[in-house]
Amino acid sequence: MNLIPCALCLRERWPYRIAIGLGLVGAVLPPRAGRVMCWLLVASYVAAAGLAFVHVGVEQRWWKSPLPECAAPDLRGLTPAERFARMPSTPSKACEDPDYLIPGVPVSFVQMNFVYAVAMSAGLAMWMTGVPRRRR
Repeated sequence: MNLIPCALCLRERWPYRIAIGLGLVGAVLPPRAGRVMCWLLVASYVAAAGLAFVHVGVEQRWWKSPLPECAAPDLRGLTPAERFARMPSTPSKACEDPDYLIPGVPVSFVQMNFVYAVAMSAGLAMWMTGVPRRRR
């Protein structure tokens, strides 16, 4: 596949790492504290959705990337020595260049749908296991 992550792709992974930690901690806590961890988990997914939205906007060229390392230099037409002198120490892929797993659907779009599905599932699970309703 040879998918090269850009700087935004690498930043988008952090909410998932945080979610894994929150989930592990929440699994061993008592129910009330575990519920707080669930809300923090939802907040982590909302952050992931926000990062994915920013990434989609950059790929669609709605706005420029907020990260300076997303601007990959244009090395076309340079000699090998000039290319070597301009090589960055940051990711080698510009954030504006989307990767495709499915033709016409960038990976960032797919990730946004995944984030929304997980966040909705987490919210539904918390609602279903919430405070018992009073019977009338």
